[in-house]
Amino acid sequence: MRKQQRGITLTGLILSAVVLILAAVLGMKTLPAYLEFFSAKKLIIQIANEQRNSTVADIRRAWDLKSSIDDVTTITSKDLEITKEGGQLVISFNYRKEVPLFANVGLYMDFRADSNATGD
Repeated sequence: MRKQQRGITLTGLILSAVVLILAAVLGMKTLPAYLEFFSAKKLIIQIANEQRNSTVADIRRAWDLKSSIDDVTTITSKDLEITKEGGQLVISFNYRKEVPLFANVGLYMDFRADSNATGD
């Protein structure tokens, strides 16, 4: 009595490898954009907590100093929206990041964050 063999065919192996490679490339291309966003979000929360009674110019100066240290280059101090809501300083930003994938195919990602504890 012969046992039937089980396993993956060569075609299945190649297709699985292609899907895995495409997912890895997508992840490697988009990860830096997400890391920069989370660094920028951390900075606006930190600045809002430290600069509660500062002027807009002081807040923008603090952003310029801290963002150069954390290598946040997508957002400049001019892109920050600085407001007061209920006596609390709120710093926010929003931007669109284009990530080229291959040939003429790319990916647009919209990012938005504010320093308010309840907002995101």
